[in-house]
Amino acid sequence: MKFTEGMWCLKEGVRIEWMSNVERLRTENETVHLLLNKLQRHRGDTLNSPTISARVTSPQEGVIGVKFVHWAGKVDNGPHYHLNTVNGHAVINHDKITDQLDYRSGPLALNVNTAANALDFVFRSQNGRKLTGHSFRSIGYVADQRTNKHRYEDGIYAEKQGYMLAELDLGVGERVYGLGERFGPLAKNGQTVDMWNEDGGTSSDLAYKNIPFYMSSKGYGVFINHSGKVSLEVQSERTTRVNISVSGEEIEYFVVHGDDPKDILRRYTALTGRPALVPSWSYNLWLTTSFTTNYDEQTVTGFLDGFKERDIPLGVFHFDCFWMKSYQWCDFEFDEEMFPDALGYLKRLKERGLRISVWINPYVGQASPLFEEGKKNGYFIKHTDDSVWQWDFWQAGMAVVDFTNPAACDWYNSHLERLMEMGVDSFKTDFAERIPVKGIKYHDGSDPERMHNYYALLYNRKVYETLNNRVGRNQGLLFARSTAPGGQAYPVHWGGDCESTFEAMAESLRGGLSLMLCGYIFWASDIGGFEGTPPPALYKRWVQFGLLSSHSRLHGSSSFRVPWIYGEDCSVVLRDCIKRKILLTPYILSEALCGHRDGTPLMRALFLEFPRDLNTYAIDTQYMFGSNLLVAPVFSEDGEVTFYVPRAGDGATGKWVSWFDHSKSYEGGQWYTETHDFDTMPILIRPGSVTPINPKLKVPEDSALEGMQLLVNGTLSGETIIEIVDPSQTDQVLKRLRVSGGPDGNGVQVDGHEVEVISIGQ
Repeated sequence: MKFTEGMWCLKEGVRIEWMSNVERLRTENETVHLLLNKLQRHRGDTLNSPTISARVTSPQEGVIGVKFVHWAGKVDNGPHYHLNTVNGHAVINHDKITDQLDYRSGPLALNVNTAANALDFVFRSQNGRKLTGHSFRSIGYVADQRTNKHRYEDGIYAEKQGYMLAELDLGVGERVYGLGERFGPLAKNGQTVDMWNEDGGTSSDLAYKNIPFYMSSKGYGVFINHSGKVSLEVQSERTTRVNISVSGEEIEYFVVHGDDPKDILRRYTALTGRPALVPSWSYNLWLTTSFTTNYDEQTVTGFLDGFKERDIPLGVFHFDCFWMKSYQWCDFEFDEEMFPDALGYLKRLKERGLRISVWINPYVGQASPLFEEGKKNGYFIKHTDDSVWQWDFWQAGMAVVDFTNPAACDWYNSHLERLMEMGVDSFKTDFAERIPVKGIKYHDGSDPERMHNYYALLYNRKVYETLNNRVGRNQGLLFARSTAPGGQAYPVHWGGDCESTFEAMAESLRGGLSLMLCGYIFWASDIGGFEGTPPPALYKRWVQFGLLSSHSRLHGSSSFRVPWIYGEDCSVVLRDCIKRKILLTPYILSEALCGHRDGTPLMRALFLEFPRDLNTYAIDTQYMFGSNLLVAPVFSEDGEVTFYVPRAGDGATGKWVSWFDHSKSYEGGQWYTETHDFDTMPILIRPGSVTPINPKLKVPEDSALEGMQLLVNGTLSGETIIEIVDPSQTDQVLKRLRVSGGPDGNGVQVDGHEVEVISIGQ
């Protein structure tokens, strides 16, 4: 939110009380308490002016948190994000001679100038380099009388809306990334970004997945620990700062430092929660009925037969909204007119080797048989007068399940469990963005404004835990649209409603890469686009991109996405792409396990993998799929694509090599322009890399070891450890292969194991 008019003037009706001085401080164990106030010329300046209390802590090594509080008397009903904290690593030194407070946590330090009227916060790396901080007039309390609560006749008691404002410095050339799944430019500089979950599609500044965490190209990240609306002006108000504001009386943020971007994600996910893993079968192709299309058992069976006839592997079939009767979403009952024998039909689908997913949302329409039950038992969000909150925007007279009510959770779970008994393996947890704020109350008394974003976390957590209680840890997964910080523990998430255009395909990629800079390791898009019907060229290009995403789902709105509708050549492209993804299963499982351990996503913005190559920070049309494969989707009908090949770094020698033609190589640090037919695209193999593949796999859950191959590009520098993950338990390693260059520098040795090695490159 902008409060100023340029550098000198405030907006009419706004007053900012800037903190300029440390009045006093005290230390307590590993915590520093500071009392901040305005410019102090004499003792009279302590009267009729506010103070801000600051608390400095370190919940994890390399992470320093600062909490600013104006008034501490407000009742805090939450909710709060869960943070993992450990003690014993912070070191505090206050030099009273130089008036410097030094707070250290591993490689990160915070220096506070405690001299009179010289307030200054500086976060520094281990070598003393400034990362960010609070310079002149950057910590303040805002009193805004531009509110309908303000009445001039109340005089000195007239109410004002309060905001806490923290402005963090940006350096020359510094870029900012992340802040959830945002579909505009990958670098957020110059943007106003509000953390407020909304159903806005993928072509606006609204987002389904707002994560108040950003990563800087300068070597740090910032997490704002506030579950309500957070507004960020990223060089869009002060061109040298990120201005962060929240309504109310307190704000808390954490600066996260690391040796490189991956290390920042490692520390951030240690704080907010490690990403969970998913079962191997989920990496196969998903097919849905699409949204408003007419379908019944015969339609679905025809699609499945078509896939089988064309030898296109298919792993999951998803029933979208209209598996239930209209106006009754959600009642968790198959529409008997379309599916007269739902139990028998699901059994027949399972006999085909398919997993089953069904669409749900956290709303109950008034026509649903469950509405009266939920109303009677108090399972819905209520108005303050205890009546059920309802509206017609989506489902007529719909109510919203109150997941702060344990009884409502048990009730909701019982219906999920009944569907799992029928054979359902996964749930698409749609919506959870349209959550009311004004004039409502929750069962546990939570603050409605802070619950707006947090609600998605409750919803996904409850469904995910219900699934995993049945099938076991890391064996269940969702297909979720909305989320909040910590939601990486409840995968998978997809990008929401995109149009069927090349531009929407590109914005979907930007959104996914942005989210995956916030601790999420899995992501998918609606292949072919959701709104509209894709032309064949777009369909094929999105198939190529979508089958090199962590998860791959064919889904649309008013038209089906089975390939032969768009031409049999589309079937050929889809078959080739899904078979390529299946043979990559050992590589995907290994990379996902690394992400589970340290927060590194499967799909990576180039700078995440190549932080020393400064050219990578501006690129948002290509990505790394794991650590070894560079992917440059084709965003044009004529097949022309321009892409950048990074400098491999880390002592790697040799050239990048084309996946499709091993005789074709690329120099790092160069741009290339190529034209590709629909049987190829730029997929490049990193020099000095070892990529486990298995061409014998028919499905991702097949035996990992039989038919295993190692694709080795160029000369290996030192020893490479390849972990072969158990497809039946994706957090377990079957074997660790030690791969090294031969004794003469030409051959490849695999320590103690018979594995076919395919050497490419030089």
